[in-house]
Amino acid sequence: MEARRLGVDGPLVSVVGLGCNNFGMRVDAATTSAVVDAALDAGITHFDTAEMYGGGKSEEFLGKALGRRRDEVVIASKFVPRGKDDPYQPGDLRRRILEGCEVSLSRLGTDRIDLYYQHYPDSDAPVEEALDALGELVDQGKVLHIASSNVTADQIEEAATSSDRRKTASFCATQIEWSLLVRRVEKKVVPAARQHGLGIVPYFPLASGMLTGKYQKGEPFPPGSRLASASYFAGIATDENFDYVEALAAFAQARGHSLLELAVAWLAAHEGVASVIAGATTVEQVQANAKAAAWQLSADDLAELPSRPG
Repeated sequence: MEARRLGVDGPLVSVVGLGCNNFGMRVDAATTSAVVDAALDAGITHFDTAEMYGGGKSEEFLGKALGRRRDEVVIASKFVPRGKDDPYQPGDLRRRILEGCEVSLSRLGTDRIDLYYQHYPDSDAPVEEALDALGELVDQGKVLHIASSNVTADQIEEAATSSDRRKTASFCATQIEWSLLVRRVEKKVVPAARQHGLGIVPYFPLASGMLTGKYQKGEPFPPGSRLASASYFAGIATDENFDYVEALAAFAQARGHSLLELAVAWLAAHEGVASVIAGATTVEQVQANAKAAAWQLSADDLAELPSRPG
């Protein structure tokens, strides 16, 4: 599988990464091991987890599943933010970051995290506190690269300006929700990431399964599916989006590919995108996600893509 540099000086990562948010929540340890083995066999080297996933089980299951192959991969994790209702005092965020890193290292059974994200920006603490704490971890060798997640264009600018002015550790990448159906980041966030040389890591590329063809217009959501179990995600299942998905599926089929392959390949075709994070609960899903990396959309393909509604 193709490997790409994450930003200017980040690690090399497989163009399709494995999202580990299901581990410990929808997937047990044995299934996690099978999914991780399938990902490694498919050439996936980028594994994305977080301190909060599966109540901590995601990191634990991932570390055990990788075992002796840990050095073959890039492990990305994210620290849990401070509590939203906790009054902020200077140093609180630093302590949370340092504590979170130790927790993640222990669960993963490793001596370093290759890519460590601020999962969500802190609305009260200055970005300098986060950058300095993360820089401490880099200096100690516990973290190799740092990144942001779920940020605005202004927050990308603020962090980059601070790092440049103060000559401190800087983010090499940013992780954002982006798909053929969720496009709000394209106006400001994606251009800001490109301007500052950040690698772009899209998550939810399949729009909670809408871009797999598993949901049908006018039919109930399958039991146990994300749209059936979470109203937050179900809002994407509009008639307009179903019509667009149908047009996208026809476009892909005419070119000998699946809707899922189009969803991943379309993101991978964008400037600055280093790795597309796709979750999986089965070996078959991993294999399908990995297969999508082989389709490189041409300029003609991109020009002929059905227009997005609205």
